[in-house]
Amino acid sequence: MATMADRRDRAGYGSTGEHNRAGVFRRGGDPDRPDEFEKLYRPRESEQRAVGRTRRLPPADQAPPRRPSKKPRTHSAGRVYDGRGIERRAKERRRRRVRNTLVILLILLLVVPGGFYLWADSRLDRIEALQDYEGRPDSHPGTTYMIVGSDSREGLDDDQITELATGRAEGRRTDTIMLLYVPDNGDPTIISVPRDSYVPMAIPGYDHNKINAAYADSVCGTDEGGEEVCGGPAPLVESFESASGVRIDHYVEIGMGGFVDLVDAVGGVELCPDEAMQDPKAGLDIEAGCQEMDGGTALGYVRTRATPRADLDRIQRQREFFSALIQEASAPSTMFNPFRAAPLAIAGTDTFTVDEGDKLRHLVSMLLAMRGGTETTAVPVGETPTLEGVGSVVMWDEHRSELMFEAIRDGAPIPEEALED
Repeated sequence: MATMADRRDRAGYGSTGEHNRAGVFRRGGDPDRPDEFEKLYRPRESEQRAVGRTRRLPPADQAPPRRPSKKPRTHSAGRVYDGRGIERRAKERRRRRVRNTLVILLILLLVVPGGFYLWADSRLDRIEALQDYEGRPDSHPGTTYMIVGSDSREGLDDDQITELATGRAEGRRTDTIMLLYVPDNGDPTIISVPRDSYVPMAIPGYDHNKINAAYADSVCGTDEGGEEVCGGPAPLVESFESASGVRIDHYVEIGMGGFVDLVDAVGGVELCPDEAMQDPKAGLDIEAGCQEMDGGTALGYVRTRATPRADLDRIQRQREFFSALIQEASAPSTMFNPFRAAPLAIAGTDTFTVDEGDKLRHLVSMLLAMRGGTETTAVPVGETPTLEGVGSVVMWDEHRSELMFEAIRDGAPIPEEALED
């Protein structure tokens, strides 16, 4: 039997198919020159030199200096990878902390005050005080607030009625009527309206009477439709607008209980009576000179008539008090002190009554408008006769009061000639 090599030779393989040992085949060609296939897999010269030889380290004194290792960098020189992502995760944590801090600050600066504003605004008692009627004055430049102090005892318990010496009079009347006029240019002016001002009445069946009667809920009449109309905020506003030709933009009312709470919320107000005053009917007993008054004492101070000019003196004290209260309420020590600002906001929104269209922001605007220099005056008085069936009344000075009201209608500062002491 022929051998395997003989069979390959006979099959025509020649030198390309011969082999030197079992299982190892060699390609044909020049044995001293590698073919293309061998070039691909032939070891590099550096590898060839290393084969079969032991690598020796140089002596310590001849070793080259060790180069500091560098972290691998990407194509961007600003990003460095340490192979484990530690630095990347640290940056992500820092970014999350910054983002969370900003979100918390946003909540504290916007969401919390916004929620408190909406809550406080919802606490305001609203009535329809500013109504449209035939012949109502047109809107004019500037802004005019009517501020009414009611002598209503609503909300006062028996102990408070005794302590404040308010008495138990039923019904509702006004102790204070003031205007805050804010011109487009110039300082605001607080204008007292004597409550005995003799004006046309907006209540059916009444011709002229004291403006205070237009607010009293005991004064009623029947209109052309047969409906009963009684005194209140809307007839009061209409009576003043008809007499002055000045349109009221905002209505603000506060009762006795709210008055006391406001003063106590700001920590009292400093008032400076020229002489000692005693009035058991108002619960007042004070010395002359500047002094800090709490809510109860301040209420007696602005209510008393135990002075030579009675109501006219009371008007001056009311303007003095109102200016002092505004200065105290708008002071940085109150506005930026949450222990004072929060009680003030709660007391104010719990006791203020405003028109249906008024918002809390209008009260804030009123407060801020009076922070600077505010002129205080009154509607100029001409005479104070006593009329049959009406009693003692206040007649406005026709010329000077018209100068005042004309300036308001024009949105201009009130001229000096029209200012009343």
